[in-house]
Amino acid sequence: MGGSAADRPVVIGVDIGTTSTKAVAYDTDGRQLGSHAVGYPLDAPRPGHAEQDFELIHAAVLETVRVVVAGLARPVAGLSFSSAMHSLIGLDVHGEPLTPVLTWADSRASGQAERLRAGANALALHRRTGTPVHPMAPLPKLVWYAEQKIRLFEQVAHWVGSKDLVLRRLCGELVTDHSLASGTGLFDIHRLAWDPEALGIAGITEAQLPRLVPTTGVLPGLTPAAARATGLPAGTPVVVGAGDGPLANLGLGAVRPGVLACSIGTSGALRVMVEQPAVDPLGGVFCYALTERRWVVGGAINNGGIVLGWTGDALAPDLGEQPEEELLALAARAPVGSGGLIMLPYLLSERAPHWSALPRGAYVGLTHGHRREHLIRAALEGVCQQLALVLRSVQAAGNEVREVRASGGFARSPLWRQMLADALGLPVRFPAGHEGSSFGAALLGMQALGLIPSVDVAADLVRIDQTVTPDPAAAATYAALLPLHEELYEALLPTFGALRRLSPNLPPEPPPSEPPQ
Repeated sequence: MGGSAADRPVVIGVDIGTTSTKAVAYDTDGRQLGSHAVGYPLDAPRPGHAEQDFELIHAAVLETVRVVVAGLARPVAGLSFSSAMHSLIGLDVHGEPLTPVLTWADSRASGQAERLRAGANALALHRRTGTPVHPMAPLPKLVWYAEQKIRLFEQVAHWVGSKDLVLRRLCGELVTDHSLASGTGLFDIHRLAWDPEALGIAGITEAQLPRLVPTTGVLPGLTPAAARATGLPAGTPVVVGAGDGPLANLGLGAVRPGVLACSIGTSGALRVMVEQPAVDPLGGVFCYALTERRWVVGGAINNGGIVLGWTGDALAPDLGEQPEEELLALAARAPVGSGGLIMLPYLLSERAPHWSALPRGAYVGLTHGHRREHLIRAALEGVCQQLALVLRSVQAAGNEVREVRASGGFARSPLWRQMLADALGLPVRFPAGHEGSSFGAALLGMQALGLIPSVDVAADLVRIDQTVTPDPAAAATYAALLPLHEELYEALLPTFGALRRLSPNLPPEPPPSEPPQ
């Protein structure tokens, strides 16, 4: 990539997240030249609902790009997009929203998802579409609309995701990329086409969905109105982009076989890049597209950093409003394995590897000798053990894993870093200096625009700050306890189901302190 730094092209990666949108400008050497983020609420008007106002998302996209462009001293070669997966919006015939944005965290379709999962074709549908039958996905949400909002369902002309509608506003075309499509439960990942059986279950037609395009597709460019709103020239190229999970692998440099990307924010995920789409025989993982030759196999968990936050609220309210350091110091006082105390951290139900909306959290093995440091540590260990179960499913799908690259808020804690390496039984490397999905979006955009030969350069552009290796004794303890986590889920599943059936007759459960993010 010759020439002076001032001559190198600039691409802006725009990451449309669950609670904020962030735009970051990069040159072809991976240098960050400017960034701006705008937040917006995740509304929970009723239990199980997690929705957004699309207009706030659209305004955030325009503002973040406009602020970044205003701070740049050189022209922008193009925009490229990342987006949270599984969002769903119903549009009228004029392309305007008839519904709020239903996010991945919205669980109102739990009943529909459980019914579909109990069907004979559920695993075949999962393996064909790459998306587990789970209320996070648009497929069960569409069934919910068809059953619960019949008149509204009949009025919807198109069903789209947040990024799809953003691109329509920017460029005038209604398209969706293979990556986001692979997270809908409606898309055949082997044929790269909408799945007729899934569409039939959802009660919609192909004409009601956006036109499918590759993630490296380049749209005609910004309309004059969009150009004025962003400060860019009309016709500036726009690369369609992909889902935030697959793009986070690029942002961590986890693009080669055997390198697993792990992220723990409020929730968490493990993903490994593969060259052919595949789901394990038991359906424990998802398979989402990045490009036609690159896919990510992995699993997401609902309960990551939010579990630490819960311990502060429930177990240590005396520590104040931001007690993370004190909580971690307490956890460090308890031994590895928390004195035989196990926590199933299903505070917000769960996704991988079981993909059921039924689970609830549980402590098992509690004795008179346990104190709150044991409860706090067991909660953190439960998160890491849940990720270890996801790792096992990734490996069961035929993927060798040699190295883990990790990011997220948990990475600030030496205790949690070591705990993750011990629970996974693998070295964990912590990259520095990149914004994950926005950097991945920018790299994908550079490839689409011919500015770099391949996204493979990500492996060389991402610098590693620290490598944490497993402690043999701790790793052995966690390995011995892992089967118990699996067995407890199976043993308690009838209880979870009974609680679900009884819930209408019980006093309402207390609401979470904040919606899931």
